[in-house]
Amino acid sequence: MIKNLKASRNISVPLSREPFALLSVNRAKSEFRQGRILAIQTGDGNSILAIAAEFITENNLQELVRISKNKLILGLTAARALSLGFDKPKGSIVTLSPKKTITARDIHILADPLMKTNANNVIFRIKETLAYDRAQAAITLAKISQLLPAICFTELTNNIKDLKLWCTQHNFILVDAGDVFQYETIASKLLKKASEANVPLKNTENCRVISFRPNDGGTEHLAIVIGNIDPTQPVLTRIHSECFTGDVLGSLRCDCGEQLSGAIDEITANGSGVLLYLKQEGRNIGLVNKLRAYTLQDKGFDTFDANEELGFNADERIYHPAGQILSLLEIHTVRLMTNNPIKINALKEFGLTVTQRIPHAFKTNKHNETYINTKKSRSGHLI
Repeated sequence: MIKNLKASRNISVPLSREPFALLSVNRAKSEFRQGRILAIQTGDGNSILAIAAEFITENNLQELVRISKNKLILGLTAARALSLGFDKPKGSIVTLSPKKTITARDIHILADPLMKTNANNVIFRIKETLAYDRAQAAITLAKISQLLPAICFTELTNNIKDLKLWCTQHNFILVDAGDVFQYETIASKLLKKASEANVPLKNTENCRVISFRPNDGGTEHLAIVIGNIDPTQPVLTRIHSECFTGDVLGSLRCDCGEQLSGAIDEITANGSGVLLYLKQEGRNIGLVNKLRAYTLQDKGFDTFDANEELGFNADERIYHPAGQILSLLEIHTVRLMTNNPIKINALKEFGLTVTQRIPHAFKTNKHNETYINTKKSRSGHLI
């Protein structure tokens, strides 16, 4: 059974630094998603130059080595390394040092399970890294950027006297590893109401949609508030993760669309309640990676194994945004519509009281029956 779906980060960021940390990581995300080189530094002064593996080309691969004057290293998650046939790692990531020339295509094959595996026979020296080091930060940044969690990097020598100036001269963004590890927690804690509007729905006209945005202008989450909530009483609540394919297209591969509309109908019948719509597509791996996971599912992997084959945890979601939004709505006690006990425990960790779990299951079809049974058997869903 899947228990620890996402490890908490143990590097704290001073309150005065939080706004800068958000800004810094958001800039780094943009660089990573454009396939650009960036520098990552840890508190002990060690640093690397890194590129997201899925954007590696022969040109930027050569540039990475040329500028740093050091050998190329690949960073993969333990899940991806295991799927490639390496011995089971003890840590969360491994680094691979190629013993001979490696091409951009070789790197893509190592990072992406959908690539045809006719790579050169590259032999690696394998090393497991310490938790919360700079390579781990680069892979975490790739996840935050919703890219494949694989990186190419080179060590930077300690004889660079002023790293910040050196990065400016080379037009590289410099980001602190601690900021990366704390990014999602800080962004959630700094969520503020951005806008609000009445949005009458098909079966319920008394509905408000409230958007919440962190200080850096990053990921926005929504609260769909139906009826007039009494925060002195347990509020009927549903935490729903965004699902474009199910919510918008009506995909039969999952039950998300039915869960969304069913929750709205149940809250309406109850008279009031709130649905939190969290922007965490594909258990927070993003739509592009979810489509990759779907392709792997068509090849025989189940919904959790497909995520792990891509290098992610089985579930990458966090529930800090849900706790923050409920607090901003002055809701402290809920009746939670869910089949997922992890959501109950997550809200309790934020100091909220869950007085009742209300089952939220729907009839299966031939396309999603295996998916739903897998959630029951592997992640403890109470269906």
